Amino acid sequence: METPDPFDIWLPLARAHKSILATVEAALKQAGLPGLDWYDMLWELERAGNEGLRPYELQQKLLLPQYGVSRLADRLAKAGYLIRQECSGDGRGQILLLTAAGAETRAQMWTVYSEAMQQAVTPHFSPGEARRLAELLAKFLRPSPADKI
Repeated sequence: METPDPFDIWLPLARAHKSILATVEAALKQAGLPGLDWYDMLWELERAGNEGLRPYELQQKLLLPQYGVSRLADRLAKAGYLIRQECSGDGRGQILLLTAAGAETRAQMWTVYSEAMQQAVTPHFSPGEARRLAELLAKFLRPSPADKI
């Protein structure tokens, strides 16, 4: 059996990802809402609840460099969507917490985001195809035999 060319998989996957993200970003912009980078940070802060997150924790969750988290947090704080608290026991550390306005904006964004995802993805697959594609893509999240070397 011939080994598939990884680019025969990667290129359509990357192009599909780019197309879907463009659809979602356009829908958010049309609704007068911030972009997906804002949504991702708001969502992580909402999930953290009253514990909040330290910037380095957000960096790990969002896969952004430190300066990217810092700049995005600054913009969200300026918009009133997050607050900073001092971290007890660490004079220089801080914890980022979601505000009520941030939670409300995230909920508004989700309405637009989820509808755009439905429009961008659902028409292309039958329910069985969608399940199968999800199963296939989940293989990327499992350790490969090469990871064990």
